[in-house]
Amino acid sequence: MWRDNKFLVLTDDVALRQEIEVIFSFLQEETINLSMQEHWRDELERKLASSDDSGALVGIILGPVEQSVSELVESLFDWNPGIPVVVLNDALDISAIAEPARAQVLAQIKWPASYNKVVDVLHRCQMYREQYEWGRNRQVQRDTKLFHSLVGSSRQVQSIRELMAQVADKDVTVLILGESGTGKEVVARNLHYHSERKKQPFVPVNCGAIPPELLESELFGHEKGAFTGAITSRPGRFELAEGGTLFLDEIGDMPLAMQVKLLRVLQEHTYERVGGSKTYKTDVRIVAATHRNLEQMIAEGSFREDLYYRLNVFPIEMPSLRERSEDIPLLINELIRRIEAEKRGSLQFNSAAIMSLTRHDWPGNVRELANLVERLVIMHPFSVIGIQELPMKYRHVEDGDPVEIPVRAPAAPVTATRTSALETKALLPVNGLNLKEYLTDLEQDLILQALEDCDNVVARAAERLQLRRTTLVEKMRKYGLMNKEEV
Repeated sequence: MWRDNKFLVLTDDVALRQEIEVIFSFLQEETINLSMQEHWRDELERKLASSDDSGALVGIILGPVEQSVSELVESLFDWNPGIPVVVLNDALDISAIAEPARAQVLAQIKWPASYNKVVDVLHRCQMYREQYEWGRNRQVQRDTKLFHSLVGSSRQVQSIRELMAQVADKDVTVLILGESGTGKEVVARNLHYHSERKKQPFVPVNCGAIPPELLESELFGHEKGAFTGAITSRPGRFELAEGGTLFLDEIGDMPLAMQVKLLRVLQEHTYERVGGSKTYKTDVRIVAATHRNLEQMIAEGSFREDLYYRLNVFPIEMPSLRERSEDIPLLINELIRRIEAEKRGSLQFNSAAIMSLTRHDWPGNVRELANLVERLVIMHPFSVIGIQELPMKYRHVEDGDPVEIPVRAPAAPVTATRTSALETKALLPVNGLNLKEYLTDLEQDLILQALEDCDNVVARAAERLQLRRTTLVEKMRKYGLMNKEEV
């Protein structure tokens, strides 16, 4: 069930220890069996140290012992409050256990127990451990929960969120690598909105979309008369992003001549406008992104090695969609939710269609998936999408193939007011939380998401949040988000 995890079976009943070991082995769970007659803590540490893997204890199965159960549980709590305890045999009295150790007893079950009961208890132990780790590293978790716009629950996405949480509030250059359409700009915007510079501008520049002869002017600005057509002075993107974040997308497409000038800005934090002699100081955070292999470009002589090391202070590599295909149902739900919120229609996918999409190669990654959903909404509004409704290149299973994959719940009417966030029950950390602080952070994050989705148009964001525009403006003023407003 959960590889590399172990359960400690602690009881003086030898036959019971052997029985539990056999049952857990059938469930593919590893156990460490000890009695209270042994110096069980020393023996446990010895067995953990000599184990072939680095698995950690997930729970303690406590059977009949000569020692008082309440005293034993309290000593277990003092030893490690993060490991849940399951007490076997209803005859054992646990009512005398004092808080907070009492909360560590996750269940008291009669043995022998049914298969479903055992599996349920093991699952609850796993959830307890995860929630305890959440609470112990609460500051990091409080930061990572804000990155909702990076949709997915796969290990790759969780790793990206952790990296973002580590670097978001650090004023260092970040290089985001990955194929086109993987969400590099989403990461860049999240890094900005959760940094100390969030009240200042976020300015994106696509280095590959601007002609080489105009790129210098775009970045640094120009003076009047600097070149034909320069009838007025114009600030560049560095100047517009002052105090905030400059996102240099497709940095691998930047010409060599511009790479030299960008390197100088990164080293000296100064620049001049095209056609001018005045030196401007700059205070911006650089976040760069590219789908190219910069190390290979360095070997070919098309990218400067010194610039690469200036940019590559903290790299974040985005996984392709085919590497995290388990996130496709979640991504589809999120894309449909946004379409419904904008009142542009709705869709449902049956399990066969979702399975087929998880087997697609997705060369265009999340952007390709988003385009497909948009296309299907136009072609089959308010329909259930099956294999036959998918374009031919996305059909990778037959209609009759048996599939097992979660199917999206039937879509509510477009006028429904529920959001997908309310459909999942929140889990309270075992050591509690500051509810006021949690709700404040959540409200700010949802406001930022609504503004981002609506291109910072407050009226549309208020409609998505089902608030009056004046109410949203007041909340933005309260949280210092007024720079996000665009009328």
